[in-house]
Amino acid sequence: MQSIGWTLIMKRGCLFSCRKETLNINGSRYTVRERLATGGFSLIDLGENSSTRRSYAIKRITCHSIDDQNIALREIENCRKIDSENVIQVVDYELKGQADIVINTTSTLFIVLPYYKHGSLADHLQLRSRKQDHMPEAQILQIFLGVCEGLKAIHEAKPVPLAHRDLKTANICLSDSFEPIIVDLGSMTEARLQIVGQTDAQRLQDEAEERSSIVYRAPELFTVKTYCTIDERSDIWSLGCVLYAMCYFNSPYDPIYERGDSVALAVLSGNINIPEDSIYTEDMHELIKYMLRTDPMERPFIFSVIERTHDLIQKLEGRL
Repeated sequence: MQSIGWTLIMKRGCLFSCRKETLNINGSRYTVRERLATGGFSLIDLGENSSTRRSYAIKRITCHSIDDQNIALREIENCRKIDSENVIQVVDYELKGQADIVINTTSTLFIVLPYYKHGSLADHLQLRSRKQDHMPEAQILQIFLGVCEGLKAIHEAKPVPLAHRDLKTANICLSDSFEPIIVDLGSMTEARLQIVGQTDAQRLQDEAEERSSIVYRAPELFTVKTYCTIDERSDIWSLGCVLYAMCYFNSPYDPIYERGDSVALAVLSGNINIPEDSIYTEDMHELIKYMLRTDPMERPFIFSVIERTHDLIQKLEGRL
């Protein structure tokens, strides 16, 4: 199953029947207003609660097997383990039908989520990139700190630490007060994995290929070693790519992907291209490079990134 990207793809000209569709989810009634996004086996609609008139994003995932169902339900279980204002919370959900690959029946999981009308960080950066309107450094650091706090809550989940595994600007929504909210927890897994042998390595590599966006994927997930430990620092690499994108509109590896060159080779090379005409301080460049270390054992944990970001904010405030 593929997880759906959260960049809001607004669909104009939706048929009248689409707008009028009503959904009953766990006893509450919702009217579908608009199709927001669509992906492999899932889609997201804008729904209005018929009683409260509040708007929600309603995600529906089609499941073709029990495995699909379990993977889909994992997103809800993961949400429940995280308590942070910077991580999305499930409002409600209901599983309808029973998936059975043998008799070819499907089930549908409906997940009611908060609706963020400002869309994602990727949407915001795309708008800015059209005018080459770079965000001020202080604003970047404040938003980035919120992303870090959300990621810290994921990495400190109980009973075991979790990793997001698909952190990217399209999976960070912006609230009305411009607070970042990490969304799409469908790829989240236990953070610390012991890889013992080729079978384990290949399984993780295949999972990463399917679930982690290539231009944000950590080097250790491109070619997984047969005997190694993978931990939450794979997210720190993605976080470094997010900070880079907040400065320069795209991940450092987007241009390589768009040219059709090997992203894996570029990632493993360890070269980070900071634009020569960068308007940001050397401290900002160093913070990006701090997270984009190819050896995961040399990469910091989230608390060190937060500490360094606080220091940079204070230094910047001292300059102003």
